[in-house]
Amino acid sequence: MPFRLTTRLFLAAAALFAQLGMAAAQGFETPARAAWVYDLTSDTLLFAKNADEPLPPASMSKLMTLYLAFEAVANGRLTLEETLPVSEHAASYGGSSMFLDPRDRPSVSDLLHGTIVLSGNDSAAVLAEALSPDGTEAGFARLMTERAVGLGMTASHFVNSNGWPADGQLMSVHDLGVLAEHLIRDYPTFYPIFSEQEFLYDGRVPSNTQNRNPILGLGIGADGLKTGHTEAAGYGLVGSAEQNGRRIVFVVTGLSSAAERASEGEKILTWAFRNFAMKTMLHKDEVVATTDVWMGAVDKIDLTVAADVSVLMPLLGVGDIEAQIVYRGPIAAPIVAGTELADLVFTPPGLSEIRVPLVAATDVEPAGVGKRIGNAAAILMSKFAPGSAE
Repeated sequence: MPFRLTTRLFLAAAALFAQLGMAAAQGFETPARAAWVYDLTSDTLLFAKNADEPLPPASMSKLMTLYLAFEAVANGRLTLEETLPVSEHAASYGGSSMFLDPRDRPSVSDLLHGTIVLSGNDSAAVLAEALSPDGTEAGFARLMTERAVGLGMTASHFVNSNGWPADGQLMSVHDLGVLAEHLIRDYPTFYPIFSEQEFLYDGRVPSNTQNRNPILGLGIGADGLKTGHTEAAGYGLVGSAEQNGRRIVFVVTGLSSAAERASEGEKILTWAFRNFAMKTMLHKDEVVATTDVWMGAVDKIDLTVAADVSVLMPLLGVGDIEAQIVYRGPIAAPIVAGTELADLVFTPPGLSEIRVPLVAATDVEPAGVGKRIGNAAAILMSKFAPGSAE
């Protein structure tokens, strides 16, 4: 169906698009084996590298244990104040630790802090055994895998609660990003724990109190989430930061050292915040196009947007952005103002397709009897005119 873009929209779009072009993402590089960078505020993927490859997640898999623990507190299965037993199995874990032993009875709150801030393998296992359908960490790992599917994580499989090296413990960086998004959005009450830089449990091991997340405290808005390291996984980080109302979530893995992990985390956030910005493309009630109406009291209707439309855009480069209007079906009267009739579809360079709903600017009543008869007669004449074909 024909339409015409308004002069105002055309000029505004031309002025904006002249500033844009090849996405900054096309020039971004990282030594990470896999990476995923996402603008959570606008739901825009900024960069991906081997994002769906299942890889050993190391301690970053603790985020799944934490999600299920937050869920259990939220639904009343656990309380923050209650204490949990420490099994011989949980206490046997080495590596990052709260240094628990079977005589301890840590609170759920202590275990959450120990798992987040200290990356405790033992504290994660204690939570897992408490929430497992059969009381075992292996049973909890099966639950982790099932729940991951429900959260939209398609490349994750767990055999333990903490990322201890084991065959079959796998996650993609995309899945880790999806999980980070759920943690931030689903449990905002618990999320501030991820930004805590120190936790001392019961006065023990004063040298083991610091959060390993290297981007915290840099003054760049970083407030989460989790590091990871094993020989098989390399060094990884699930990070997030907020600046000026924009939140970035990123995941990197397979880096060669803690120093490289720290520098890559800061580099990614600097790039994401500096090279993209929200731009107001259209204003509420602005007429975007005018199109024909079938069997209406008027022959044409204006299409507008129901609210201001802001889109994340790359700031560098010069190029063009093509836009088209896709109709959702024949536009026939009667029409109620505000009804969605079409989508304005465009793709900023290097980013995902954006679809903006277009709505009817006004009501359109059905045509009168005389006009409907005239339209029908015109169709018949066209159909059976000499040279017409089925």
